[in-house]
Amino acid sequence: MVERTNAEIDKEWGERAKRLLQAEMKRRGINVAQLAEKLSALGVVENERNVANKISRGGFTAAFFLQCLKVMSVSNLALDV
Repeated sequence: MVERTNAEIDKEWGERAKRLLQAEMKRRGINVAQLAEKLSALGVVENERNVANKISRGGFTAAFFLQCLKVMSVSNLALDV
């Protein structure tokens, strides 16, 4: 059995979080610019490019993930992981 490092496992879970966030954006017809605007209204100051970079890397915090879900009015999330 090949042991994986924590970094490899974290990267895999980051990819899952990224896919979940992108799926919710698509489901609601929200693009990155709109998401950045909605985050700004919540008091989270992130420009469109920063939001796009965070999402594309999948390297965002749980707080950012929850903020995104909140501004998109996601109340239920299917964790098909």
